[in-house]
Amino acid sequence: MDLPPTPELRALLARTEVFGHLKANQLDALLAEMAWLWLPGGAPLYVRGEAAAALYLLKSGSLGAFVPRRNGQLRLLGVFPAGSTLGEIGLISGEPHTHSVRALRDSEVLCLSRAGFEKLTAQHPLAMLGAARVAVAHLLGGARRKPTSPPRTFAILPFDAGIDVGGFARGLQRQLRAWGGCTLIDSELGCHHDTDWFAAREAEARFVLYVDDGDATWQRLCRRQADVLLLLVDAGRPASAWPYHLGEANYPGTPARGSAGEYTHHRPRHLILHHPSGQFVYGAAHAWRTTLDHGEGYSHHWRHAADIARIARLLAGHSTALVLSGGGARGFAQIGVIQALRETGIKIDTVVGTSIGAIIGAGIAYEWDDQKMREAYRRALVDGKPLGDRTLPLVALTRGGRTTRLLREAFGEIDIEDLPIGFACISADLTLGTTAVHRTGLLWRWLRASGAVPGILPPLLHGRHVYVDGGVINNLPTDILTDEIHAQVIAVDISADDPLSAGVDEAASPPLVTRWLQRHQHLRPSAFATLVRAGMVNSEIGSVQRRKLANLLLRPDMQRIGLFDWHEFDRAIEIGYRCTRDALRGEASSTQQEP
Repeated sequence: MDLPPTPELRALLARTEVFGHLKANQLDALLAEMAWLWLPGGAPLYVRGEAAAALYLLKSGSLGAFVPRRNGQLRLLGVFPAGSTLGEIGLISGEPHTHSVRALRDSEVLCLSRAGFEKLTAQHPLAMLGAARVAVAHLLGGARRKPTSPPRTFAILPFDAGIDVGGFARGLQRQLRAWGGCTLIDSELGCHHDTDWFAAREAEARFVLYVDDGDATWQRLCRRQADVLLLLVDAGRPASAWPYHLGEANYPGTPARGSAGEYTHHRPRHLILHHPSGQFVYGAAHAWRTTLDHGEGYSHHWRHAADIARIARLLAGHSTALVLSGGGARGFAQIGVIQALRETGIKIDTVVGTSIGAIIGAGIAYEWDDQKMREAYRRALVDGKPLGDRTLPLVALTRGGRTTRLLREAFGEIDIEDLPIGFACISADLTLGTTAVHRTGLLWRWLRASGAVPGILPPLLHGRHVYVDGGVINNLPTDILTDEIHAQVIAVDISADDPLSAGVDEAASPPLVTRWLQRHQHLRPSAFATLVRAGMVNSEIGSVQRRKLANLLLRPDMQRIGLFDWHEFDRAIEIGYRCTRDALRGEASSTQQEP
């Protein structure tokens, strides 16, 4: 459909970076070459690997960009909001699309074909050269038009009438208003309106909440208008199948390009478990996720207003993620880090950790207060002597039984999904030779895997796979957050320069433990130090790049605390606390000095 040059459309084009420099007559010529396209929710705009054939401008609705994961599922890169331009780089460069784009909900798109672009270039060469320069600047600057905008519209879908959907919706609305207007539309307000009315409401507010409190027709409309589905369930009731199908059907007239899986509609789904009366129901998250085949979808716990505030920060892209590294006894510094962050009022919404960082991070995600963290970790990691069960080193220097027992005593038999704050820990899967990211399953099991330093602790064997310390591959896992949108990523790197040195030249150790050897043992690195250094040296190369992914990088000075100096518990905490406090004061000071 050809487009008339209306003031509304001219204003839309003028707001874009690509066409904002054009004059009124040039904008009219551009509109004359553009076509209008309506995409129902779930329909594709273009497919990854397909030749770029047009430039697109999103008039209304929202589009999602996807790439396939290794397991065949699709990963959402981000959301293109209304007013975004797509495809300009491919149109100029001739390169195929690097990701697939589809409508997350009913959307209107304006299309400029390659032939239309070339025609406009012949008529207005200087004007269109400016558009080309913008696209090339994106390409040369490395900005491959990867969207990072958080979603704007949410469908709140209760499992049944027994859930206080109105209370949750109003609480979420209050929290989202901190970052712009938030409109709540229920069946009474939204019924009997056309798509233009909904588009106008979405243009007026930063966020829109569609609340399913009506009949099946209204519920379907809520789903069609939403970028994200929020699934509310009662954690206290047995998990069961969702009362209706959550996916969308295939759309007639859609070109049969790519595989069938490529066009399966994939909007983010957040499972929200309501815990009645604030009584936490352990195991409910795993049961509901399994029953609903939630896969890699997000899940949250709703007990009180603070939980709704956290959910709002995560949905709006205003959350804070904390990444904790491995480093043996130096990890106690991270207890001081979280104490300083809490005193400053910084709220942590997601925690990721490797090795000792995973163990400390689990306590943060469990919402342990400062006193609980000190008591629990002193008991488990200092008084408990987790590496004290030495054995004949057929597999490792220790049996690992004491470490496993202490982790189970500290955290119990809960699942990772039971932690009130989102949590992930990292291990190295030696069977596949890859980083393993654990977001589900028994917490103690994956903490045990994440800290299994090769040669010191035996590997964790599970499901025919062999798992060892995550620091072998990734000791500062900021990169696993690149799929998510966080306003701030705080990373704590407790690594220190630990070069091994020797005071003797030898190719073989003395055959017997002699008095001379005992007196001169300091000339040789210990077996523990050698194994730890050998396991960590590989990941240090990647840590240089991963540090750059953090908005705030904290590097406490741990040079004087060794990897196995468990007795330095209090001193390490104090170092982490002072480092964080000083860093936050420095940030506040620099912010105040900015003009």
